[in-house]
Amino acid sequence: MGLITGKVVIISLFLLIITMVETLAYSTRISGARVKLIATALSLFSTLVIVSRFSTMIQQPLTAKLIAKAPDVNKLSFIEDQYRILIGVTSLGVLLGILLFPTFITIFSRAIIQLSNERGSLISVFFKYMNIKGIKKIMLCFRVPKWTFIRGITLKTIPKRLFIINIIVSAVYTIGILSSLYATMLVPEDSAPTALMSSGIINGVATILLTMFIDPKASVLADRVMKNQCDYVFLKSYSLTMIGSKFLGTIVAQLLFIPAAYYVAWFAEML
Repeated sequence: MGLITGKVVIISLFLLIITMVETLAYSTRISGARVKLIATALSLFSTLVIVSRFSTMIQQPLTAKLIAKAPDVNKLSFIEDQYRILIGVTSLGVLLGILLFPTFITIFSRAIIQLSNERGSLISVFFKYMNIKGIKKIMLCFRVPKWTFIRGITLKTIPKRLFIINIIVSAVYTIGILSSLYATMLVPEDSAPTALMSSGIINGVATILLTMFIDPKASVLADRVMKNQCDYVFLKSYSLTMIGSKFLGTIVAQLLFIPAAYYVAWFAEML
């Protein structure tokens, strides 16, 4: 039985889209600052994040099914290899989001203006652009990433503490479900449900860290840029810091995957 099965391909495509959307969501604040509609931009950001996290919940049963279909011979090794492929796809999704970042700054700038004109109705904006004319307009927004985009960004403008925190948060969030599922194979059958439910705790902690230490700072920074109390380059530096650290976090996730699974297994047996 090959590692890359039909289910792995489906889950990979699902993960690729989810991760790309999560990465591109960071461009909404830059777009909001550009068009002077930061509150509307934050609303769009929240919507994108909620959609991506709900999609992550749907992904869990699909990923769990891989364990049931795995061969009995060398099952742990087989599942580990499949899950590492999925983590690698997550890195690829972030990288794709980084490459499309300049394009979606332009797309989201227009979407934010339309969202404001439509009095906050995302459905109206969606149907307005989901036609041939609208798709053509979106295609015209394509921008090739250029070095000029990072002009003015230096080590001084990069929030180093947030960079480190987001690497940790991204790594934990990437392996939360996968490590918990892998842990179900490391514990006795009666402890497997406990190990599985631990993914909610792991991702919950990552979400709390994100909400407490990262999102508020981004909102305050966007407000300061809008009030001309802070240079625009700092907001751009923040966004690039977040997507860069997110990518590194998915790389670190490869290292933490198995240790985290054994920690979850130990925790499940202790309860």
